[in-house]
Amino acid sequence: MIFRIGLFFLISLMALSAQARDNRVKLHIDGQAIRAEIARTPAERAQGLMNRRSMGKNDGMLFVFEQPQIVSMWMKNTLLPLSVAFIDEQGRIINIAEMLPQTLDSHSSLAPAKYALEMNAGWFDKHSVLAGKSVEGMETAPAKTTTAKVPNK
Repeated sequence: MIFRIGLFFLISLMALSAQARDNRVKLHIDGQAIRAEIARTPAERAQGLMNRRSMGKNDGMLFVFEQPQIVSMWMKNTLLPLSVAFIDEQGRIINIAEMLPQTLDSHSSLAPAKYALEMNAGWFDKHSVLAGKSVEGMETAPAKTTTAKVPNK
């Protein structure tokens, strides 16, 4: 009996670990490696990086939208200062915005975006990444999103 419980626990941990790995994508911009968590559902996009206290120096979050559109981001309940790059369907950066923590200021793409990549504040500037640069590895990001409902807050 104890063996079965232990085996069940081990299999559950392995499944959770695989799921966590599947929720990340490796990207590159001008040779800089990025490990990005993927936010593909409305609920994941609404949660974003809220309430996170830290993030690795080359870690970020890639928001994936159903179709290219003007995208706006805000920092409600987000404790970290962030930079966001709005990215088109071909993986080119449209524009980059700096976002202060815990504000309701809207930061928008200047053209329809399929993706938004949030990184620690100043990351793009530190690596001389500007609008027009290509993000490599976007083909490994999910092409489709799911349409789960956003929970009421």
